[in-house]
Amino acid sequence: MGDYSYFNQNLRARTKKFAVSIILFYAKYCKQTEELRVIGKQLLRSGTSVAANFRAFTRGRYEAEKFSKLCIVVEETDETQFWLELIEEANLLDKSIYFEIKNESDELIKIFTATKNKMKK
Repeated sequence: MGDYSYFNQNLRARTKKFAVSIILFYAKYCKQTEELRVIGKQLLRSGTSVAANFRAFTRGRYEAEKFSKLCIVVEETDETQFWLELIEEANLLDKSIYFEIKNESDELIKIFTATKNKMKK
């Protein structure tokens, strides 16, 4: 994949910020009802996993190892989107509360999917 140190550094910070926003969202909003508690725990796990696995991706020693970690990043980001979609479709919270997190997960999945496709070639 070559030298992408700026890309890696930028996205490491961005995914960590995303994880923090997921943690704060969970702490503030996901203890209101049993449904939000259950979905919130899943969201917390997948949302923080995005950052942890992207960090592992940047530390990968071989292209195959990096590709494998990036596949996990894509999967975890997609799962995070799924939990946010459930919150939205079940009308558990007002959209304005999680709009920024959902928007960021959408942007991240696009970036990671494009990177994954580029690595495949």
